[in-house]
Amino acid sequence: MSSLQPVRGTHDLLPDESRRHRWVEETAFACARRYGFGEIVTPIFEFTEVFSRTLGETSDVVTKEMYTFADRSGESITLRPEGTAGVARAFISGGLAQSLPLKLFYRGPMFRHERPQKGRLRQFHQVGVELLGVETPLADVEVIALAWRVLSELGLGDKVQLEINTLGDGESRLAYRETLTKYLVGHLHKLSEDSRNRLDRNPLRVLDSKDEGDKRIVEHAPLMTDSLTPAAREFFAQVTGGLEALGIPFVVNPKLVRGLDYYCHSAFEFTTKHLGSQGTVLAGGRYDELIATMGGPRTPGIGWAAGIERLSMLVEEPPVSERPVAVIPMGDALAGLAVAERLRRAGLAVELGFSGNMKKRMARANKANARFAVILGEDEAARGAVTLRDLDGGFQDEVPLASLEEHLGRLS
Repeated sequence: MSSLQPVRGTHDLLPDESRRHRWVEETAFACARRYGFGEIVTPIFEFTEVFSRTLGETSDVVTKEMYTFADRSGESITLRPEGTAGVARAFISGGLAQSLPLKLFYRGPMFRHERPQKGRLRQFHQVGVELLGVETPLADVEVIALAWRVLSELGLGDKVQLEINTLGDGESRLAYRETLTKYLVGHLHKLSEDSRNRLDRNPLRVLDSKDEGDKRIVEHAPLMTDSLTPAAREFFAQVTGGLEALGIPFVVNPKLVRGLDYYCHSAFEFTTKHLGSQGTVLAGGRYDELIATMGGPRTPGIGWAAGIERLSMLVEEPPVSERPVAVIPMGDALAGLAVAERLRRAGLAVELGFSGNMKKRMARANKANARFAVILGEDEAARGAVTLRDLDGGFQDEVPLASLEEHLGRLS
């Protein structure tokens, strides 16, 4: 059994790391609630069509990275590689069009068969939000402001940079598609096979290529900003103006794109230089045509997702949670358990010292970061008392067992 290892690309979250992970997740959820977002929990697997239709049949995620299998009924099932598609499916299948606008927060594991590296796992975790049913630029500003608030409250404001771009409206994208296609055709012989295959169906997908040769060609490609309609320019101006009004720093990155047709207007990423090549910690954008692409009513939407593992690597040590009381029975162990249970019912966290001499039990109390130690010796027990030791101040006193909770309440 000693040879058993976790599956490549998966990772055990032991208590110390799990605490950081949970702090990132709960901080994001607390911020989202303040912005009016409620939590949605979707299944970790869906019918494969949910992702193949939304991520694009030719995308690397669909063709190379999804965990797809046939269940016992012969249905093609996929472990979710991202969260937005499941939320959109829930919106359609749940008949939620009459409940707009909707502000939804999600969290949980995602799955992609990628080459594992720092900050990238095959089972990873995300938090994310989706705002459905609001077409105005203010929605973009609010969603980005929420992302900035989450990162700021995690203490990462000086470690991240907001990059933003506009993908324009439908007319802008059509014009850009023609311009981009003309440029790429001029470099057809240098493009990778994948990009040549994508050129007819969706040339914008070439902009997302991971092939190094494609990246060099794309580096000099025409920019979306050169094809924007006046309406699209005004939309972007209102987004950037809103960010400036809220004091949220950003830089415009005209090369920041999204290859799928249902994306429009705002695309944004928060990046960092503290994680090597895995620089993006939160990414999002507007997707007004996504739900219609999936067969639902046309519903504007904007959202973002953030990788919990990457954020956990960036954050400092989380704030100390409630410090426990160490109960150390040096005589009757069952009496110690009874005292521990009393304190827990009173709302206190309690670490029970099961065995060992006084020195070892006190060492365990200090390792648990206990604030107080309650020592139950045989002599004190005979008097109906305990020794209460302040582990920060070092002083101790004998207190009646009957009023222990009261004493702890005054000292805390």
